[in-house]
Amino acid sequence: MKEIFKQFKEIGIIPVVVMEDAQYAEKLADVLCDNGLPCAEVTFRTAAAAEVISRMVKHRPELLVGAGTVLTTQEVDLAIEAGAKFIVSPGLNPEVVRYCQSKDMPVAPGTQTPSEMEQALGLGLDFVKFFPAEPAGGLKMIKAVAAPYGQLVFMPTGGITPENVRAYLADEKILACGGSWMVKQQMMADGDWDGITKLVREAATIVKEVRGRGKQAVNSLYRKNKSDYLQKRKLKIS
Repeated sequence: MKEIFKQFKEIGIIPVVVMEDAQYAEKLADVLCDNGLPCAEVTFRTAAAAEVISRMVKHRPELLVGAGTVLTTQEVDLAIEAGAKFIVSPGLNPEVVRYCQSKDMPVAPGTQTPSEMEQALGLGLDFVKFFPAEPAGGLKMIKAVAAPYGQLVFMPTGGITPENVRAYLADEKILACGGSWMVKQQMMADGDWDGITKLVREAATIVKEVRGRGKQAVNSLYRKNKSDYLQKRKLKIS
């Protein structure tokens, strides 16, 4: 779990993907891997989510692919079967969290209030999602509410944009930010892959500017994720 979240910190911005049609999965995986954001949180808001995860994982094993908007243990099972490497939920459901923990699956439930943060700590978590970030008060709210909980770090999602993401990334309480502006479904449907590529590169550049992450760090993630995948595949075959 800690290794996955260490990668979150290095990547900085986690693309949140809503995809109705899985035919775009491989192309998007290529764009993310080749342009500095080797990660995707594929949301279970569509019937295609599990297939999208599976196709991305098989096409680019080095891509860190997880499942978002996971509300039930059944969806956890679907995500695991598809090859997801982490789970994200919009709220904190103790049943889902404990189920993920029983499966050794990294999980980041959504929180917003001190009560939810204390509940997360009680479940043994030190990394949570903050959702919806901007409507709930943004970075100021995170700083105010999280002050008593020094061990917690956050992934704000909801209303994160190129205009405000720098301030989030510069704060020590923020492990990573979730954002969808660079992977809009309509752009995929329109075939605007040049536009998506440009937005992904710009997002990766923001992370580099704020956190000083270079190409070497991203490449090390590629190598490690691909090596882990190939080793697991070898063990499964043997």
